[in-house]
Amino acid sequence: MPAPHASPRALPVLLLLAVVALLAGCTSLGDRGPMRSTPSHDDTRPPRVVDHGPWPNPATRQLVVVLTPNWDAPQGRLARFERDAGGAWRPVGASFPVMVGRSGSAWGLGVHAAQSDGPQKAEGDGRAPAGVFAIGSAFGYAESAATRLTYAPMQHEHWCIDVPGSPDYNRIVDTREVGATAIEGSTEPMRRDLHKDGDQRYRLGFVIEHNAAGVDRAGSCIFAHLWKGPDVPTAGCTAMADGDMSTLLGWLDPAATPRFVLLPVQAYARMQATWDLPAPGGGNPNAGPAGGTPAGRDAHE
Repeated sequence: MPAPHASPRALPVLLLLAVVALLAGCTSLGDRGPMRSTPSHDDTRPPRVVDHGPWPNPATRQLVVVLTPNWDAPQGRLARFERDAGGAWRPVGASFPVMVGRSGSAWGLGVHAAQSDGPQKAEGDGRAPAGVFAIGSAFGYAESAATRLTYAPMQHEHWCIDVPGSPDYNRIVDTREVGATAIEGSTEPMRRDLHKDGDQRYRLGFVIEHNAAGVDRAGSCIFAHLWKGPDVPTAGCTAMADGDMSTLLGWLDPAATPRFVLLPVQAYARMQATWDLPAPGGGNPNAGPAGGTPAGRDAHE
């Protein structure tokens, strides 16, 4: 049906809606589906209560550390660390390349104290959240996966809501439970293979608990997932090769209270002691978060 005629007074409102329609979720730039209006269904569920404990957290015995060259870099390296019996961080295996947001990174909402010395994460900014975050459920297309994390098999009806103003903002929902109107406007089907021409990026991944309380417009649907290619950035997630994801998921243990850290090198150096983070390199130049990549250089050089 043709759109109704817009009066001059309505133009500012329409322009605002157009801006909202440009806001993106987690996958790479240029693959967005059609946008619709903000959903208006009722939500009678209680507010989300989030308590991931303090940071630093002595219960954390596993760290996933992503280090990027600077705030605007779309690439980095990921390293794994475990605490030894004396409480010191030790590297596990070799680091590997990852892609992050197409615009780099920005301070997110995690278990760390709020920071103001850099960009702040917002919906649609194309930046990966920086800071320290809890690790949520693993997910994928198969019925099960080789991981000790809680695993959620995704179906055609699962979506992550990236629409500002939605009561389901930053939630993965099932339309069989919440209704079809709940996903109106969302660009994040969790079965991208079924909705996005066979896209495999969400075939295996896990939730990075940025903005777990669902603060409106603070950023949504942040995952670690498979990459489309080693030079293809995301809209805010951390993407990696299939084998590296399998290794990571096979290592993560919820009993170790694992945390996900993403920081540019300068912010990492500044926060290392305060946040009880591993020394870059950890005694092994192939395992440290910097991966031997100096600030300002391409991590794939």
